[in-house]
Amino acid sequence: MKAVVVAAGELDPRDAGQLVGADLLIAVDGGGRWLDAAGVLPDLLLGDMDSVDPALVERLGAAGVEVQHHPVEKDASDAELAVERAVAAGADQIVMMGALGGARLDHELANLLLLADRSWHAPQRDLRIVHGGTLVRALHGGGRLELDAARGDLVTLLPVGGDADGVRTDGLYYPLHGQRLAFGRSRGLSNRVEQVPASVSLERGTLLVIEIEAGGTR
Repeated sequence: MKAVVVAAGELDPRDAGQLVGADLLIAVDGGGRWLDAAGVLPDLLLGDMDSVDPALVERLGAAGVEVQHHPVEKDASDAELAVERAVAAGADQIVMMGALGGARLDHELANLLLLADRSWHAPQRDLRIVHGGTLVRALHGGGRLELDAARGDLVTLLPVGGDADGVRTDGLYYPLHGQRLAFGRSRGLSNRVEQVPASVSLERGTLLVIEIEAGGTR
């Protein structure tokens, strides 16, 4: 089951392609504006509604969209609540759009760190952030990730929550053969795909794996 979560950050016109095949479409607050402009009705509009026009909320509700209004003062972001809803619905593929950019750096960082939460990563569940030609996923210790990137695309590996040990890569210009990537250091920045399929694995820790296309369309 594929769920798409559309948040209120920056959206690229190419992101519309992610809506294809969605079984559950969740608009997070201001993300509803982008979907409305695209002529697409979400299944659910969720959030504290601080970045969406009340008239749009009313119109979506009248059109049959489920509206889930949360208080402004709460212990989780609207995006986190949307991911929780997607997981509870049984989604094994969750695509977050509008999770990067915008005026709130804190929200952008919080969305990226959502990927690193192990509780989302049940077997066979794919949680990703997509923005145009950028794809971000998390990889946890003991796992292996085959990259979507094409030859020439950039790949960055950033440890979160501590060091990442036993990092191995296949098909990248700067190979890693079981080395450590230290938390807070930039060694994993701006690698490049030389052969496809390329992959990354690690023994311990967590990596954010960021793929940035060199050109064309993802």
